[in-house]
Amino acid sequence: MCGPPAANVHRWNTGIEQTCEDCHNLLSDAARPDDAHHPPGDATLIDTLRRIVAHRQHATIDPVSADLWSASVTVGIWDRLRDDKQQRLLTLPSHELIRRCVAIYTHLTENRDSQ
Repeated sequence: MCGPPAANVHRWNTGIEQTCEDCHNLLSDAARPDDAHHPPGDATLIDTLRRIVAHRQHATIDPVSADLWSASVTVGIWDRLRDDKQQRLLTLPSHELIRRCVAIYTHLTENRDSQ
């Protein structure tokens, strides 16, 4: 192998220029430090989304990849919701919570554009 074993990789780095075939095969199995698992009801999901926005990156939340745009839209909508609506959204799986916030954002921007 030309580099460290994938199990020892602590930072996800896609800028590896010279790697052998074994390294390419192992690197995809390395755990990404930004992978997150949030069961329904876990309020730290919003903290993870805020971290995505702050670092201007993406992360894998449960099995779904969350990009910068969907994270920023979700956080923006979340901050404007009442507490009871936030608690209702928290009962959903993380991908569904993000999808619902994006749907709210889309609905609001479509209404604004049509006026």
